[in-house]
Amino acid sequence: MHDQQLLRYSRQIMLPAVDIAGQQALLDARVLIIGMGGLGSPAALYCAAAGVGTLAISDFDEVDLSNLQRQIVHRQASIGQLKVDSAKVTLNGLNPECQIITLPEKLTGAALLEQVRLADVVLDCSDRFSTRFAINQACVTAKTPLVSGAAIQFGGQLSVFDSREANSPCYRCLYDDSDDEALRCAENGVIAPLVGVIGTMQALEAIKLISGAGKAAVGRLLVFDALNTQWRSMTLSQDPACPVCGFENTGF
Repeated sequence: MHDQQLLRYSRQIMLPAVDIAGQQALLDARVLIIGMGGLGSPAALYCAAAGVGTLAISDFDEVDLSNLQRQIVHRQASIGQLKVDSAKVTLNGLNPECQIITLPEKLTGAALLEQVRLADVVLDCSDRFSTRFAINQACVTAKTPLVSGAAIQFGGQLSVFDSREANSPCYRCLYDDSDDEALRCAENGVIAPLVGVIGTMQALEAIKLISGAGKAAVGRLLVFDALNTQWRSMTLSQDPACPVCGFENTGF
């Protein structure tokens, strides 16, 4: 770690839970963020600012005027650009030492699994259950920790799934394929700072997982009520019949 890095990250390094070793782990880490929208924007900004060495960002969409109300990694001049290209400019402007790998595609199948295997942590910042299920399956297969976030209207939620831990639940233990695919911002609306709260929490959990600071929210579902400014924490258990990680399917 050179002198400029020691200065840039000094406020983190002075934290005993992070220290030099934790900061070096961040610099050496690769984080995959899927979705450069409302959640992915603050998550990517804080991961880059905190010193994550490599950010792989995936999104196949273009920046639209309606995105700018909450997707803070993009700018007015970015309208019409691919979101990953727009985000890369902003992130490089914030921390030019952070390597940004753009993936302007919908990751599926073998391509998704490959990117998940390359990552130390995956942040699911998507907005469709089908995408979340696919990401979860890849993370369980690769045993890569997954930080999942969601936000709609005035409500948000966050959880961490880590298949490296025995009896740890996965996203599929929480939701099944009968859940409503239509609950998206475009149809239901969302208050702007809410995605900032949840996306920032996703970045925090990723930083904790990589640096070893504290205890990540594995096996817990954190639910945020923005209208009443209240957090609730619920314990999650592994579903023995889960088609992805359950005992009946893995044989463990």
